[in-house]
Amino acid sequence: MNNLILKKCDSCGALIKVIKDCNCKCGIMCCDKEMDDIKPNSVDASIEKHKPEYEVIGNKIKVKVNHVMEDNHYIEWISMVYDNKEETVYFKPGDNPYVEFDYIKGSQLYSYCNLHSLWTTEVL
Repeated sequence: MNNLILKKCDSCGALIKVIKDCNCKCGIMCCDKEMDDIKPNSVDASIEKHKPEYEVIGNKIKVKVNHVMEDNHYIEWISMVYDNKEETVYFKPGDNPYVEFDYIKGSQLYSYCNLHSLWTTEVL
């Protein structure tokens, strides 16, 4: 399990991580509407970057996102998901979106931009 399941309310902006999604037709609700599934993007098509980039140094990876960290536009968090485990580091405007994790081949890196949603990169 290297995938995150996220849902977002398009009315109030609430974002939730789903441990186990429902299989019925009721969905997960917020503001009297079903929350939208958030699917990660994996291709940066603009000057503004969102995908987590990494460099392997020994048994660690240095992960960064080359992105502005302004009050109204920033990377909220970076996660690494692997073998039913998840490590997450949270950021606020003005921070440097950079973190070090153990190198685990096949793990999945995620970054979340407050304006442009979820991005992913596989660790090779």
